[in-house]
Amino acid sequence: MAELTPGELAHWVRVEVEQNNTKLVLIDSVNGYLMSTPQERFLLMQFHEWLGYLNRNGIVSILIVGQYGLIGNMQTPVDMSYLADTVVLLRYFEAGGEVQQAMSVLKKRTGKHERTIREFRIDKGGIQLGQPLKDFHGVLTGVPVYHGKGEGLMEQGSDDNNEGY
Repeated sequence: MAELTPGELAHWVRVEVEQNNTKLVLIDSVNGYLMSTPQERFLLMQFHEWLGYLNRNGIVSILIVGQYGLIGNMQTPVDMSYLADTVVLLRYFEAGGEVQQAMSVLKKRTGKHERTIREFRIDKGGIQLGQPLKDFHGVLTGVPVYHGKGEGLMEQGSDDNNEGY
């Protein structure tokens, strides 16, 4: 997105929706878009307008916001959660001497809300979702504490199965 101005990107998305029957718009990442927008309040107004337009046209919109910091207190450059119907948080955590990944749904406006924190992995088979991380405390803060017996995490496969990390 760094090559396009915010106005050019908005025009390009509108053309894709209206002329090419686009059904999904994915912005990866909002951080890059933020860098091209002079002030945060303009960014939020633009996304509010965009998401309203896309929603009225039946388009699924996915916005990815990168957080700063890998471990411990993480911060986002802009809070857009009030615009979202669903907010999914992905975190790294350490367990058994390995870096693991956890997924949780923080917000869901409609339908059943999944409230567990689960380990996940992306490999050749797609997204693999593990059981709830019931024996951990603090996964969302980035400083987890394990209170279990050493079981319950997803089995690690060979390096051949871990492509896509």
